[in-house]
Amino acid sequence: MAESGLIIVDKPGEWTSHDVVARMRRLAGTRRVGHAGTLDPMATGVLVVGVEKATRLLGHLTLTEKVYEATIRLGVTTNTDDAEGEVTATASAAGVTAEEIRKGVEALTGAIMQVPPQVSAIKVNGQRAYKKARAGEEVELAARPVTVRAFDVLGVHAHDDVVDVDAVVTCSSGTYIRSLARDLGAALGVGGHLTRLRRTRVGPYDLSLARTLDELAERCVILPIGEAVAAAFPRRDVTAEEARIIGHGGRLPAAGLGEGPIGVFGPDGTLLALVEEQGRTARPLAVFV
Repeated sequence: MAESGLIIVDKPGEWTSHDVVARMRRLAGTRRVGHAGTLDPMATGVLVVGVEKATRLLGHLTLTEKVYEATIRLGVTTNTDDAEGEVTATASAAGVTAEEIRKGVEALTGAIMQVPPQVSAIKVNGQRAYKKARAGEEVELAARPVTVRAFDVLGVHAHDDVVDVDAVVTCSSGTYIRSLARDLGAALGVGGHLTRLRRTRVGPYDLSLARTLDELAERCVILPIGEAVAAAFPRRDVTAEEARIIGHGGRLPAAGLGEGPIGVFGPDGTLLALVEEQGRTARPLAVFV
């Protein structure tokens, strides 16, 4: 059996997240492989892949903060809000000033309501929005609350009638960078779309830990499940008796470690479970022994 843990992949462009999972199944020698949140095919960078027991961590890791490097092109609108779609409108962005861009970015920072792209994986009446959109249907998606913790402009480059904005975005789970590009362009009255996207961090896992598929083919580096949990969540070390209780799916008294998953480790340092504190009780979310 393959070791349980996480593989931090530097996803190449033009690969789907599903393509990467299929490749990692072969490299890790197991079918029990999944990922913690998709990256669009055009995007590159950090894709967190779970192997064996670590697949049970993935749903909790999808909720963590993410960081992206992006380039937004002002002056061109597409039907997918990124460079893979068809151009639906153009307008000269030559008159857009750096100050106007700064104000537009400021308005998209903080707690905002965001409409996802029409071509997204969100389900509408049981079917993925992108399937409906590609079938020619107009998809009505409701705005959702997201948090953009930082939207930093690194550079502004004008080329004839278009302007490229290089930025770094730190955001909550569920934030679409394509939608930020679309909404920035709309606010400036010239339209916009995403031309480049690279994810540099998912929770505590960043590019320094990531390996390309070629590197992983030479040596499949797996971050052990205990180390992965200790890096991502608060840690609680328990006694032998508490370890016995949690190992059988029992509950422990809360330790006051706050909301969200908590990694529980036995006296010998072995990962036992993820728990969640509710009032005075810590209940198991996933047991690994």
